[in-house]
Amino acid sequence: MNGLTATEIRAVLALSGVFASRMMGLFMIMPIIAVYGKNLQGYSPERIGMAIGIYGLLQAVLQIPLGRLSDRFPRKPMIIVGMLIFAAGAVVSALSSSIQGVILGRAIQGSGAISAIAMALLADLTREEHRSKAMAVVGMTIGLSFSLAFILAPLLVGVGGLQAVFWATAVMALGGALICLVAVPQPALIQKINPTAGVFPLTKLLLQPQLLSINITVFCLHAVMASLWLNIPFLLKTQGHLPVSQQAWFYLPVMLSAFLGCIPFIIIAEKKFYLRTVLSGGLFTMISAIGLMAVLTTGKTSLISGLFLYFLAFNLLEALLPSMISKITPAGTRGTSMGIFSTFQFLGPALGGVTGGWLATKNVDLQHSLLLTTLPLFGCALLLISMKAIRPLKNYILHFEHHSPAELPALIQRIAQIAGVEETILLAEQNIAYLKADPRIFDLSSLEPYSVHAVAGS
Repeated sequence: MNGLTATEIRAVLALSGVFASRMMGLFMIMPIIAVYGKNLQGYSPERIGMAIGIYGLLQAVLQIPLGRLSDRFPRKPMIIVGMLIFAAGAVVSALSSSIQGVILGRAIQGSGAISAIAMALLADLTREEHRSKAMAVVGMTIGLSFSLAFILAPLLVGVGGLQAVFWATAVMALGGALICLVAVPQPALIQKINPTAGVFPLTKLLLQPQLLSINITVFCLHAVMASLWLNIPFLLKTQGHLPVSQQAWFYLPVMLSAFLGCIPFIIIAEKKFYLRTVLSGGLFTMISAIGLMAVLTTGKTSLISGLFLYFLAFNLLEALLPSMISKITPAGTRGTSMGIFSTFQFLGPALGGVTGGWLATKNVDLQHSLLLTTLPLFGCALLLISMKAIRPLKNYILHFEHHSPAELPALIQRIAQIAGVEETILLAEQNIAYLKADPRIFDLSSLEPYSVHAVAGS
């Protein structure tokens, strides 16, 4: 994490820990509930589907209102409360002997919708030129959680049944809340514009062309992922000769190498400001990866190559899309914008899973099913290519060497009124602030009266 300050590294690692503890608990349920849920009272396939789906539905519904609230209230306490709600839902599920109780527990878990708030907080705590690196670390953490969950879930369920998995989920969620409480810094965000962020028209954020293009892209990205994963395990089993129990060990090295492979492209996108070009290239790479797996379905080589390219593109898009949201969104509306983004993100798998299942019922063969998933990706690539360019803003770190922490809030309020300043983030306990400004208007010499040492972002 070269170039990040100590505070940024602390924020990235701590919030990655929060995401990991939560996503591990979520992913561990996926490979086992369909099989072991049959032992619950009142079992039916439809109710198992409800237990899986109700979590994502509530997540999608609550991301926007909770993200909107986080633009008016401190984000860190909201994340802690969300993790505690998630843990409470896991406890309810663990104590339930019926499928109805598990559905209730999963609904409670889904109510702890903190994804948008956590990503907004991460954006608050990282400078713009390093934000995609931070997002990439979180994205990779989620990917690793996916693989580890598929390894741990069968072990836990063998020891204590489905209840053991839910208890483990509760413990992980409590651990995530503790990490957030102890390790995540608490920023004081002060914006020059949009002081009425809490009442900023939601429709303007929903229909803003650049934001809408990104939200449609993340929706399609996750819809394709859900549809794809109805076929990939089958491909690995039949063509790669890998039983389901061993597939997680196959994913892990492929995902790790793909993550390392996407880092140079993230740097190019941020340093050279080639965001649209790199993102469009990522989508075409993903299309090529899926096409490779669809056309060359024999042997492990094509599967390894296809999955490597797919994960490389997926990690790249997962890192850059939320970073672009944080660059484009009007100041003071980051939580709301991340909420909209997360809603599209959660709705994607719902549609993708239904579509993939529908294609299976229509006896669409595997090759054509994979190729059909590339169509929305083509549309997204065209959207991003035609999208208006993002305005580049310059970042600065302000060091307050001659001021006490008590003086800083009033001082940073005055600095926020300087011409060209778009946003400031004060970290009083470190005696520093991050400043975002339009270099065409902002003059660094305008900071001289405030006895502050300013360092331009790299």
